[in-house]
Amino acid sequence: MHIGNEITFVSGGRRQEILHLVGLTTLLGRRLNTFQADWLSVMKKRANKALEPDEPLCCCEYVDRQGGRNHVAACCCDCEDLDDACDRWLKKEPQKADSLSHLVTVMTDRLRVPWFWGGARRVDLSVLPPLLLLPVLLHIAALHFLLGMVVLTALPVLVLWYYYVTHRKKGRTLFFLSLALFSLGYMYYLFLTEVFPRGGVGLTQLGTVTLGVALTLAALVHTKREPGYVRPHPADIHSTVTYHSPPPDRDPGHNVVGQEVVLANRGSGSEQQGQGVEQMDSGRSRNWCSVCRVMRPPRAGHCRICGVCVLRLDHHCVWINSCVGQSNHRSFLLTLLLFLLTSLYGISLVLRSVCPQQNILTALLYCPGVYDQYSSALCFTCAWYSCIVTGGLLHLLVLQLINVSYNVTEREVRTALRDKTTHSLYWGLVVDTGVYSHGFRGNWAEFLTMGEGPDAHWPRLTDVV
Repeated sequence: MHIGNEITFVSGGRRQEILHLVGLTTLLGRRLNTFQADWLSVMKKRANKALEPDEPLCCCEYVDRQGGRNHVAACCCDCEDLDDACDRWLKKEPQKADSLSHLVTVMTDRLRVPWFWGGARRVDLSVLPPLLLLPVLLHIAALHFLLGMVVLTALPVLVLWYYYVTHRKKGRTLFFLSLALFSLGYMYYLFLTEVFPRGGVGLTQLGTVTLGVALTLAALVHTKREPGYVRPHPADIHSTVTYHSPPPDRDPGHNVVGQEVVLANRGSGSEQQGQGVEQMDSGRSRNWCSVCRVMRPPRAGHCRICGVCVLRLDHHCVWINSCVGQSNHRSFLLTLLLFLLTSLYGISLVLRSVCPQQNILTALLYCPGVYDQYSSALCFTCAWYSCIVTGGLLHLLVLQLINVSYNVTEREVRTALRDKTTHSLYWGLVVDTGVYSHGFRGNWAEFLTMGEGPDAHWPRLTDVV
């Protein structure tokens, strides 16, 4: 009886402890629910609050696509679209036609990072794949030479496929700029952590590579400043021109007879009175941009990806996420040249480190024992990856140098080949339209001395009409 009473007493004490813990857990859960409800209420009120003109945003606040003030911590609030999509998926019901695109739009708008000034900044989802996939794929390729062949063959194919998909949709993406910058940074990081500690690279060589990377980034920053946008001159006098025929580059179904547009004209007052109402000729009005509502100078073009007109437009480069035009064409070539020199020098140093007994030209094809150590295999794989990137950019640089030598732009080359007004030589490397060429020396002199965008000559209305 005495032992049974002790057991009953101990069991009763544990039961009280369990009941006490259950009570505390229940109370804590209720308080957390109350706090969450109050916090969500505050976030909703702040989100529905209109942004005051003079009220600054804190580091975690932003203005959403509806124009309301929102907070980064409230990214999971009011997710009716996500709840509806999940319910339909669990119930095996078909999704709405625009539910996925609307959900991606909402997620893209709410995915932000705190910033020091101007509120939270939006994070483009196309930046993330290179940051996540490139290190993983390179480390997988370093496990075995067969895996390396598969990865290094599939990677350029996937990049080219994604390029053609985005190029066909005419949409802007940060994928290629992120891939270029992260490839440069990651190769430099592996050079510091894997190649330099092996002892085959000196401080002078390390400083040369570091200087090359820094100069490449500086040239890239200068290239991305501005390609040279077409702008009306401040001293221009605006005159009203009435179209009695469909304006150029405009759908005739949306034409309105007697539509008035504002054009820039540098003519004097007497010349304007003498001109009166002008009628635009469809064959001579190609320089009028119906999207930007500006008159384009000769050789300027409208970029459908950026949505602006650029002086002496060459092409839209996805690797810098910007157009290449009159103001940044020289710095673009300088960026390519600096990158190629730095990459070739870095590749030679890596091959000398991992394959010291082989010649540099033959080390890429035959390097015995390189896969015996994972560190050597990783360096060898990164050297091959750098060679693939360098080969692609070398082809681009050669095309650019040939075009400058013949004084043609990539846009003019595509237009001439499409209209069959010229012929190509050497498998399409050389295309000479013969319109602006002044000889080899004259073409390069014009390219190296051409003015910047704002100081360029602005066409008269009489030159176009």
